[in-house]
Amino acid sequence: MSQAVEATDFQFENQTNVYHGKVRDVYSIGTDHLVMVASDRISAFDHILPKPIPFKGQVLNQIASLFLKATEDLVPNWVLSVPDENVTVGRRCETFPVEMVIRGYLSGHAWREYKAGRRLICGVTMPEGMKENDQFPKPIITPATKAEEGHDEDISREEIIRQGIVSEADYLKLEEYTRKLFQRGTEMAAERNLILVDTKYEFGKVGDTIYLIDEIHTPDSSRYFYAEGYAERQAKGEKQKQLSKEFVREWLIENSFQGLDGQKMPEMPDAFVQLVSDRYIELYEQITGKTFKKGDTTNLKERINKNTSAALKQLN
Repeated sequence: MSQAVEATDFQFENQTNVYHGKVRDVYSIGTDHLVMVASDRISAFDHILPKPIPFKGQVLNQIASLFLKATEDLVPNWVLSVPDENVTVGRRCETFPVEMVIRGYLSGHAWREYKAGRRLICGVTMPEGMKENDQFPKPIITPATKAEEGHDEDISREEIIRQGIVSEADYLKLEEYTRKLFQRGTEMAAERNLILVDTKYEFGKVGDTIYLIDEIHTPDSSRYFYAEGYAERQAKGEKQKQLSKEFVREWLIENSFQGLDGQKMPEMPDAFVQLVSDRYIELYEQITGKTFKKGDTTNLKERINKNTSAALKQLN
């Protein structure tokens, strides 16, 4: 099996800090730049699984790179270069503490709220008479903010502005950018015979300029349906065919793990690790329409270090 990026401990020139997230390691370079390394770790139910998935980091980094490039005419983004299959180098922004979640369909969290009898989500009214996975008359924006304990919490536009979390002028711009990005993502998905169901965007600021940051339109941050057969499945009340990492969650559930207290993370057979790797590559090819070219994993960390260090020398 190919090498995989499970953990990193690079020491880049002018490095001032490093943050190890669930799946990405973010290195601060000086005061103005960041290096984001997409590892091959995989998480589900807020837990990191015991084995990394070869090429997963490359898949996510390259999907995000493609969509950031394809939307830079709509909103400035943080990316300065993508020097390695697993690495993005970009501007360090002051992050807005709000995730801009936008939903074109009644799925996931919105459906769970709806099924529980609630028709108001993040201050937005959802129409009566909808079924799971029905399309909204117009995409709805349902922001989330991070609570101190780290869980996403629903919040309304009015509360964001009232609490001063984001200024009114900036927040209205975030909404405008969110709708434009979702429209572009929807159009690009349709070209691949896919439906972009819902997604989230994160933004930051340098001076007076708002930048799109992090990743966009990846299977880890977005939900896709296959367009073919969507209407028929809805009419019959059947589950929609998804393009996401839901199959990983399903495997964990089958093996008695949902991240609850007292549950033990199951062992991951090598065959399952290979299956997940293959599925991520399929996701890449389905979403982008491009053939996936595996990066050289002979000396994986050495490759990342060399390519990233060379890119950092080009920064002013």
